Amino acid sequence: MTAATGLAPLAVGEIAPDFELHDQNNEVVRLSDFKGDRAVLIVFYPFAFTNICTGELGRLRENLDEFSNDRVQVVAISVDSIYSHKIFAQRDDLEFPLLADFWPHGAVAQAYGVFNPATGAANRGTFLVDADGVIRFSEANEIGVGRDPQMWLDAIAALDPH
Repeated sequence: MTAATGLAPLAVGEIAPDFELHDQNNEVVRLSDFKGDRAVLIVFYPFAFTNICTGELGRLRENLDEFSNDRVQVVAISVDSIYSHKIFAQRDDLEFPLLADFWPHGAVAQAYGVFNPATGAANRGTFLVDADGVIRFSEANEIGVGRDPQMWLDAIAALDPH
């Protein structure tokens, strides 16, 4: 449970809620699109263009083959609009889906237990969902606390081969 929100992020072993969001190219992305095929690393971030978010997504970009390949797909989600995501992706050369949890405002972040109503944005939640839709890794940090992407790589490496 996070102190600022009173919400608890979804735990390992829970079924990940499906979602349907638009990416920076206005393409629809559903979690269920990957079911039975690949695991999905879901990286919630508060806002585009902020220092910690830019750094975390930059580390994903720099190691994209490890985060997005035939075993796993990475998606990043914030409450920003698809228009903000488009400029952010272009500016920072982000070639993975940036999904807009814009309306209903923060609904997916709420479903995963990482929405922060005090800021109107997602806390830094990360979930690794296996190909069967089960959460295999879960973490949530407050907005100002960055994450260690090595933990995500370790979780991906621990997945059973599918």
